[in-house]
Amino acid sequence: MRSGTVIALIGLAMTAAGLVMFYALENIPSSDAPLRAVKHAGTFIGLMGIGVIVAGVLLYLINRPQPTNSMGSDLGT
Repeated sequence: MRSGTVIALIGLAMTAAGLVMFYALENIPSSDAPLRAVKHAGTFIGLMGIGVIVAGVLLYLINRPQPTNSMGSDLGT
C-alpha cells in the first residue's frame, strides 16, 4: 500500500478517535477536570487527524505516476 494511503487511513482513525472522545462526554460538570481534559484532548486529536488526512491525500497526489503521452512529444511545436 502506498504511504499516502496509509497516512490518510491513520488520519481517519485519529479523527474518529477524537470524535469519540469529544462526543462520548456530553454533559461534564465544570468541576471535573480530568474529564474536561479528555474532551479537550479529543478536540485536539480530531483536528490533528484532519490535518493528517490532508497530508495523506497530498502525498497520494504527489506520488502518482505521470501519465504517458501516446501521441508524441512534439505536439504544438
